[in-house]
Formats: sequence, structure tokens, C-alpha cells
Amino acid sequence: MFQKLVNHNDDIRRLVEKGYAVAFDSNYLVIRDIPYLDDQNKLQMGAIVSKLIFINEVRVVQDDHQIFFAGHFPHNIDRTPIRNLAGGPTQLPLSEAAADVVVQRSFSNKPRDTGKFKDLFEKIESYVAIISGPAIELYDVSPYTFRIVDEVSDSVFNFHDTLTSRAEITDLAAKFSNDVVAVIGLGGTGAYVLDFLIKTPVREVRAFDFDKFHVHNAFRSPGRVDSSEFDKPKAEVYSSRYDNFRKGLSLLPKFIDASSAEDFDGVTFAFVCVDKGSSRAGIFDLLLSKGIPFIDVGMGLNRKHGSLNGMIRATYYSNENGRRVRDKGLAELIDSPNDIYRNNIQISELNALNASLAVIKFKQLRGFYYEEIPEYHLLFDIGDCRTVGESEI
Repeated sequence: MFQKLVNHNDDIRRLVEKGYAVAFDSNYLVIRDIPYLDDQNKLQMGAIVSKLIFINEVRVVQDDHQIFFAGHFPHNIDRTPIRNLAGGPTQLPLSEAAADVVVQRSFSNKPRDTGKFKDLFEKIESYVAIISGPAIELYDVSPYTFRIVDEVSDSVFNFHDTLTSRAEITDLAAKFSNDVVAVIGLGGTGAYVLDFLIKTPVREVRAFDFDKFHVHNAFRSPGRVDSSEFDKPKAEVYSSRYDNFRKGLSLLPKFIDASSAEDFDGVTFAFVCVDKGSSRAGIFDLLLSKGIPFIDVGMGLNRKHGSLNGMIRATYYSNENGRRVRDKGLAELIDSPNDIYRNNIQISELNALNASLAVIKFKQLRGFYYEEIPEYHLLFDIGDCRTVGESEI
């Protein structure tokens, strides 16, 4: 990736050719070996970090005129703080590959004439002149070290995750790095669960569905629909939609029951998105026997009042309390001729909402989202748009 960016971005190439210790991490440009003076006139080395905006796979532009700085506040030779460096103390978590770069503050200094830097080369040159000028004069040092920093990238995505870097949540996204997540059932809700997980940096996503993709599926399915997809296995359809987006994706046209233990070796979490009670029972037995925590989703809609009404459900089965939660009967485990699910009324926005509740709960469990009350059972009532939950088992 380093060479691709250098080859396709003239401003980055110029930084490398001039001798800056250029590296990339979590979609940031990192310039190490930046000399500066502390308040005791001692020589220190810092690093400049600047956000990158990817306009395609290999072309980048600067985000704005600001930078992040790993180091103390730089000073002049007379030990006064350098002026015209607005900003303040801040933190910016980077990946383990850049553990030596500990961001402590941000700086803001616009070009006086234009208010905007022409490119990254002009931006870095300007900040280095301000930050390093006194150190260069006093110690005859140079920021041009020509040092090569090995790039280590273990991203599961085939595109740069600029959403994470722009939002400055790299440390939170890293909480999913060891997860292998299974999605059982790729109907309306399961398809949206898959879509959300595809864009989450879990190490691997495994999905299973034995059924074929029909026209009605297209009306509660995320993404572009092509008529050639009809009557193909759902696993094949969704695999073709997403295999260019990320690595670690395995979608199989397979029916999952208690005999499918090998398919779940190494799985750390699962989503159960099936609508038959008997199928759900066998899947529950499998996951509980293997000690895999999971979330089961369900939807029940009716027309008792003319307009559609009903409930959306997401229930969490932990390693510790999964069997007790199952025994509470919150999810149907048998097939009933009067089962509300047999009406098969499902609407895409409700499928997406059901999937959202489930995935948000999963991300709360991993510490990505804040959770005030650890509820294991969530119900959303369509009639009043209220969510209620249970936290005590």
C-alpha cells in the first residue's frame, strides 16, 4: 500500500523524496522524526499525523489544514512557546503498528494568504518549518532522515476504512479484531445483519442459508438487485455482492442444525435469524453445547387493527445464562400452525431495525457502544415506537 500511495500521489512522493520518514496507519499519514525544542531547550523528536481522505483506492487528499502531533508543545530558542499553533491537548488512538506514535495534541495553522494548503506536501512543509525551525537552528538537526518505517496492515477490508479514521474511533473498532461471527439465516433480518457485519472489522464472517433467492427476498434485502440472482442460493447471491468488499467472508448454502458443529469451530459469536421454531431449537442446542454466545431475532406482525402492528425482538443468550434464557420461552422453539411468524409479513425497514437492535447489542457487548443497563431481551413495539427490555434473569 505504501508504494501504491507514493506512486499515485505526487505530494506524498515529494515528501518521500525529500527525506521525510513517511508511513501510513489507520488511514492517517504519519511523519516521524520531527525535531523540536521543549521548554528546557532540550532536543526532542515528535511525529506529525494527518488525516487522509481516500477519493478512490489509491488517490488521497488532505482532510483540512489541521494536524495531530505526538510530542510536547514545541518551544522557541528563548524557551517561549511557539505562537500561532492553535488547537489543544487531544488523543488519537492508532493501531499497534504505530504504538510508538502517541498523539498528545492537535495544531491548527492556516496559510495566511489562501486559508488552505494546496496539498499534503505544502501542509507538512509549513508545519515542520514552524515546529522544527528552532531545533534545526540550535542543534543543526534535520527532519529529513529518509527512514523507512515498515508498514503493517492487517485490515480485513479491501478498501480503506476512512469512516473509522475520520471519526477517530480506531481504538473502538479494534475491539472486533479477534471475532469470528456467524449469521444463521439470510432472510430479511439476516440479510441486514450480514450487511452490517460486513462493514464491521470482525476477523471473519460466516453465514449459512440453504434457501434460494426469490423475488420477494429482493423487497427486503439490502443492496442492488439483479434479475440474474433469482433462484440462485442466497449464500451465492450475497457472496457475489460482498466478496469484493472484505476478506474473511464465507457464505455457504447449508442447513444448520445440531449436527453442524464443525462449521462453528472458532466462532466467537452468532446471530440466529430463522423463522421456524423447530429450526431455532436445533441451532440453540448447537450453540449452547459449543459455548458460543448468540443473539436471536424475531418479528411478529398482524393486521388486527387494519394497519400493520406488532413487535420486533432481539434476545441475547450468553455463555453464563444462555440455557436459563432459553428456558424462559422468549423465542418459539416449536412449529405451531397458529404461529404469528407463519403470516410471513416482513417489511424491509422493520427487518433493518430488527438487525440494528441485534448488532447494536453485540457492539455493546464488545464495548464499542456504551450500555447503561445490560439488557438481554429487547422488544420494540411498532404501535408506540417504544423499546422495552429485561436485564434480570
